[in-house]
Amino acid sequence: MAVVIDADVWEPNPALYIFLFASSLLSILCFPVNSNPRASNVLDHSLSPSLSRFRRNFIFLFSISSVMEGLWAVFGEYELTHYGVSKDQMVLSLCIGCVAALFVGSFLGILSDLIGQKKVCLLFFMLHLFVAIWKRVNANPSVWIASICLSLASSIFFFNFETWMVVEHEQQGLRQDVLNEMFWLMSLVESASFIGSQVLGNWLIAGNAESITHSLPVAAAILAIVALIFASRGWKEFPQTAEYKNYQIKFHTLFADRRIWLLSWVQACVHFSSSVFWILWAPTMVADGREILLGLLYPCFLGARMLGSTAFPWFNGPLSLRTEEYLVYIFILMGSVLSIVAFDYQEIEALLILFCIFHACVGLVLPSLARLRTMFVPNELRAGMMSLSLFPSHAAFLFFLVQRSYCHNLENSTIIAAGALGLFTAAGCMHMLKRLGKQLHQDWHKS
Repeated sequence: MAVVIDADVWEPNPALYIFLFASSLLSILCFPVNSNPRASNVLDHSLSPSLSRFRRNFIFLFSISSVMEGLWAVFGEYELTHYGVSKDQMVLSLCIGCVAALFVGSFLGILSDLIGQKKVCLLFFMLHLFVAIWKRVNANPSVWIASICLSLASSIFFFNFETWMVVEHEQQGLRQDVLNEMFWLMSLVESASFIGSQVLGNWLIAGNAESITHSLPVAAAILAIVALIFASRGWKEFPQTAEYKNYQIKFHTLFADRRIWLLSWVQACVHFSSSVFWILWAPTMVADGREILLGLLYPCFLGARMLGSTAFPWFNGPLSLRTEEYLVYIFILMGSVLSIVAFDYQEIEALLILFCIFHACVGLVLPSLARLRTMFVPNELRAGMMSLSLFPSHAAFLFFLVQRSYCHNLENSTIIAAGALGLFTAAGCMHMLKRLGKQLHQDWHKS
């Protein structure tokens, strides 16, 4: 899907790459640091030595993890095609992975809260290592096993790293404004690492399709081993003291708060719309037989997401906008973009612009939701809340996937429209959260 193949087909103007990455760099360089004197950067030596070391190690480890996630995501379909997997088998493996994420991945966050984020992080690396070895030693590896393991790893990737970072900062007694920078920096690093995974994969393949059976698994295995060693020996985690009974009581209390339900639904809608995009963007682009170098569009989307991530400190710094307020309009914009794609035929250039706008919004939304979680969710329950919030997203995605692929009851445009509808409901939820938050912004960490 993201492998560049030479052909006389449409490709984006190279100036678009320059614009996106130059704009992201300019947004970072022009940010007025003095507008928030309490803010710090990832290399700030005014922080305690242990926290500064953790931040540097964390960014490095998170980058490696993002590259591993990106390798399988970018080259997954291309790899399955090389192994001779049919379209029906691909859909079945996708359904199996979705079921694993629905019934197992949705509850791994609770395990992370109870046993500690570091142990679950090691599980993440071991899953990637197992898949890499499995694909390397088997001539025809089972796509089911790989799909299950990678789906569980993606679930862990979503909630565990953010929770780990926040918990470590809480142990140092730091304010939320210090966390805000890490939120957008994680989003920026993730997008840049995904682009790096495409560059790495194309370099490893080097036009030779046969090398995909050994070069990519070997690279993924090396990265997983490095990450395992670095995570296990790099630093020690604060001990977990939570007991399941007390955790269960706190969790029931947490979900008695309407704000948590609203925030969970918003996260589910964002995740569902993003999943729909990554499944259907390529068929939408090549509709009516249009020929496009899809691999060249992938960095455009992630570059737009990087630009959106760099806008987060502006919205929460010099512009001094309340998170719930600007997210209402961002979700309306995202829903409108998907609605145009679903109901109105567009030329390639128009689709590219719309998809870049969508991803720029995603880049702003992800750190903003992380900030809201810090305001409303106690850190000892954060991973469990995040993983459970994806349950409706996985369920809806599985439903639409089955209806489209097996029952043939739905068109691609209908699924995209469902993603747009979810984003419009997310805007409504954010408006309700804004009204509740005016009076109920209590600090869970002091309770």
